[in-house]
Amino acid sequence: MCQACGCGDTNIVPVSLNERILAANDRAARHNREHFRDRHVSAINLMGSPGAGKTAVLEATARMLGPGARVGVLAGDLATDNDAQRIRAAGMVAESITTGTACHLDADMIHKGLHRMPEWRTFDYLFIENVGNLVCPAVYDLGQDVNVVALSVTEGEDKPLKYPTMFQKADLVLLTKIDLLPHLPDVRIETIRENLSIVMPAPRMFSVSARTGEGIDRWVHWLEGLRVPRASEHVIVGAL
Repeated sequence: MCQACGCGDTNIVPVSLNERILAANDRAARHNREHFRDRHVSAINLMGSPGAGKTAVLEATARMLGPGARVGVLAGDLATDNDAQRIRAAGMVAESITTGTACHLDADMIHKGLHRMPEWRTFDYLFIENVGNLVCPAVYDLGQDVNVVALSVTEGEDKPLKYPTMFQKADLVLLTKIDLLPHLPDVRIETIRENLSIVMPAPRMFSVSARTGEGIDRWVHWLEGLRVPRASEHVIVGAL
């Protein structure tokens, strides 16, 4: 059980306490959002199961954007900074957020992570790679602009139906590891698409392979549509 949110155990964490935790989180999220908007930084909350390919997608994104891209990543995990190391090696600025027992990132963790990454003020995009989990991360607002869920073809066609809250809050689903489809004869992309249409208010899915690069250009084009051009490079903003 996550000791931060008490997921699934209402005897240990009453509903009233959960409400207070979320209220404090939402205040911190609003604070984060104000800073992102003041600096014209597009913040993307990237969620998904462990092994769904979140880090690999970010590595492929770095390759597509090229060395001149102004992009950073806050990489969340229970332990180790392995993902942040991989992302740095791919050419992005990255800071690790180690949560210990918490199965999700919260807005205060993001705020503290930004303090350790002063370069964020110059970014066009800030990716928040959430902890691998299809439950708790969907509940916590971090101040992001959009939610993106990585869903690998190896996870099964019914994940959107089994974890509807995650997909209900998604602006985009990246169907990852499609290079494995020839080895998965029982997996049908159309069935996954149909299941997403049941739970997502505005279904949108891109099929991608971080290994081959297939579909990454479409994903990057979608990201470009999020970017808000800076009116001036000399915007004066209050301290973080």
